[in-house]
Amino acid sequence: MNTYEEKLSLLTEMIAFAKIDGQIHDREFRFLAVVAQQLKVEPDVFESLFNQPAEKVVMKSEHQRILQFYRLALLMQADGVLHDNEQVAIREMGINMGLSPFAMKSVLVEMQRSPTGMIDPDMLLALFRAQQN
Repeated sequence: MNTYEEKLSLLTEMIAFAKIDGQIHDREFRFLAVVAQQLKVEPDVFESLFNQPAEKVVMKSEHQRILQFYRLALLMQADGVLHDNEQVAIREMGINMGLSPFAMKSVLVEMQRSPTGMIDPDMLLALFRAQQN
């Protein structure tokens, strides 16, 4: 992540995604707060994004877009409930990011198979690379 504006845009997108099912669950909020902390976004700025979203910045790097998709997938599972509208939204967001629908589906399947809901970063990248060939 290069700029502070990109970080705020990423968090804004994640917050919007968390709100898709009508509410932000406590575990989703905690997950978002951890991401904000990792991105070095101040707590007051992070909390302000819930009421005043940051301007959308398009990520140029495919690697960054893949990581963002994975963050969204982790967020989708944070509350322990997979809503249909979350699954539709994550696919639409991934397609808008220019990611392969087949790779996204493979990632979501692997995450469901995993007992922790997480997958190895090398596997994540391998699933996307497999669709490029």
